[in-house]
Amino acid sequence: MTVALLLMIQLTAQTERLSLETIFKSRVFSTKGVYGINSLADGKHFTRLENDTLNIYSYQTGQKNGWMATGNQMVTKSNDTLDLSEFWLSQNEKKILVATATESIYRHSEQSEFYVWDIETKTLKQLSNKGKQRLADFSPDGSMVAFVRDNNLFVTNLTTENELQITADGLDRNIINGTCDWVYEEEFSFTKAFHWSPDGTKIAFLRFDESKVKEFWLTMYGELYPTQQKYKYPKAGEDNSIVSVHVYDLATGKTTRMNVGENPDQYIPRIAWSNQPGKLAIQRLNRLQNKLELLLADASTGHSDVIYTDENKAWVEITDDLIFIPDTDQFVITSERDGFNHIFLGDTKGNLKQLTHGNWDVVGIKGYDTKRQLIWFDAAINGAVNRDVCNVSTKGKITTVTNKTGWNTADFSSTFDYFIHTWSDANTPPQVAVADFKGKALRVLETNSDLHEKMKKYGLRKRELFSLTTSTGVTLNGWMIKPDGFDAQKRYPVLMYVYGGPGSQTVKNSWDRGQLWYQLMAQEGIVVVSVDNRGTGFRGDEFKKLTYKQLGKYETEDQTEAARWLIKEGIADPQRIGIFGWSYGGYMSSLCMTKGADVFSTGIAVAPVTNWRYYDNIYTERFMRTPQENPSGYDDNSPINHVEKLKGNYLLIHGTADDNVHCQNAFDLFTALVAANRKFDSEFYPNSNHGIYTGKNTTFHLYSRMTDFLFKHLKN
Repeated sequence: MTVALLLMIQLTAQTERLSLETIFKSRVFSTKGVYGINSLADGKHFTRLENDTLNIYSYQTGQKNGWMATGNQMVTKSNDTLDLSEFWLSQNEKKILVATATESIYRHSEQSEFYVWDIETKTLKQLSNKGKQRLADFSPDGSMVAFVRDNNLFVTNLTTENELQITADGLDRNIINGTCDWVYEEEFSFTKAFHWSPDGTKIAFLRFDESKVKEFWLTMYGELYPTQQKYKYPKAGEDNSIVSVHVYDLATGKTTRMNVGENPDQYIPRIAWSNQPGKLAIQRLNRLQNKLELLLADASTGHSDVIYTDENKAWVEITDDLIFIPDTDQFVITSERDGFNHIFLGDTKGNLKQLTHGNWDVVGIKGYDTKRQLIWFDAAINGAVNRDVCNVSTKGKITTVTNKTGWNTADFSSTFDYFIHTWSDANTPPQVAVADFKGKALRVLETNSDLHEKMKKYGLRKRELFSLTTSTGVTLNGWMIKPDGFDAQKRYPVLMYVYGGPGSQTVKNSWDRGQLWYQLMAQEGIVVVSVDNRGTGFRGDEFKKLTYKQLGKYETEDQTEAARWLIKEGIADPQRIGIFGWSYGGYMSSLCMTKGADVFSTGIAVAPVTNWRYYDNIYTERFMRTPQENPSGYDDNSPINHVEKLKGNYLLIHGTADDNVHCQNAFDLFTALVAANRKFDSEFYPNSNHGIYTGKNTTFHLYSRMTDFLFKHLKN
């Protein structure tokens, strides 16, 4: 059968073509998942939110065993029924916290009106009528709820309905209790900064003094006079919040400050109650972020001792992989101290034993299985592009319970007897099943079979995984989507998609939402490629941390080498190689269009960092140290300092209300480009944040603009 006949048969079967409307408006390719599943305490049943009702199911059989609550029962004094899309169950499973009227604060924080539903008495109570609350959390016995309001910490007694104010010094843009400042939220990935003790008698919390942190102002448009949003944003080398740790005793009303050392210029990225009564575990990180210490503090006196230390020549990764083993003085933690991220077993006496070994990374610990004495974890044990679900005993025996190559994830029951297993690969949408702890599938919950048919109907191309070797002998992973009827004797325009930041990954053997916009590019005759450069994650400490103190240098070299490899392989038209990236990827595409101008002809940078001096200090100093210590590292790879090299087609895009990567980055690059008399295109979206989706039609307009730009300069 000839190639022409095969192509004709394929085109006949393909009755539709992708369009921006198909991708961004009709949602034809929406992937079905299994959401809203929460394990109950017995580990044998789970709740699932369906049509605003919390139904109860058996893991083993899938049989529905009644229901726990429904929003239709929950009627407020104003005769409104509650939506259960945001809810939390008390540990004794007798009460439910429900959030309503939720408002965003920053990218990951919000405030709401909370209600408490008593499952047994079927009564509804408003948590507080004195203003919206944040981070509401049941006490272990479900009799109280702690929350933050106006930067102060409160507790409501659900029996008496009395509201107790624990702190009183909270002040906007000055003092924060029980939650964190902007930079901790963004870079240490948490907003809840208080924790009930296991016996419910105490609350440990962080206090932030951000009075010396400089403000950044965002201008919001749409009214006759624009308004200003002000918040504290510590840039590289600038003052941080001073963070202290406190414990409030509900019986005595006394607050005790924990001893975290004399140096205020440090970070407290995590606190948690340990497995020893009255002992609080505190993670302390120096400002350089290359030394992490675990302190064990006495909640009554504040005295603390260092029980674990991790140091690195570059930086130490902050992790949530700290688990205290019940009824022992032992804990489990991950560390990169042997060159890869592995699991270690430590104790309060300073002993440390490595449990996992090998040239692969543990991705994250799922929990400790007390019944089987196993630590469950996700790992890139079968190559950086794949994921598997594994366990390891405290003696170091490793078992992998997933056996399909690709992207495996697990959502475990509370007793680790069962897990919801989700699997996909680069060309297969997610398949979801219930499995037992040995990995045996008990039944299938979702196959996305209809999506398989749509892939054929719309002619989606296979996403091929590959590797290349650079001129310096470095092996890089990549994926590629080739156009219909790809001809190996013909050269094609190429679009390279890049992120490239420290520890990141774009090359995965997973569905990853189908990469539909890139599939559209391929249908229009453009080869689309993504390559994970040095500095990206899951290939060990050396590969990831090579870029230390000189972000952008090696990453740009690798992306340029990848483009040259595509030319050498006879795939890329040397005159039509484009690159696109967002955030760190926008920084990378800007560098490739300047320092790599001899290779890249077209580039799009969305919300790029253009000078690391402008970005927040926790992220930037982790990889670059301060500008005062490392000025050349900041300046040598700033696109602003290389604008005279630009000679291709460059589109710069930013949201003016980006609280993460400030639009200042784009404006100053804009100014430098004009001063160098370089021609370029730009697009700014008023009031949009880092995701650029604020306002009607914004996302569609953004992708239409980028699509038109790429078609104009790559297709023709």
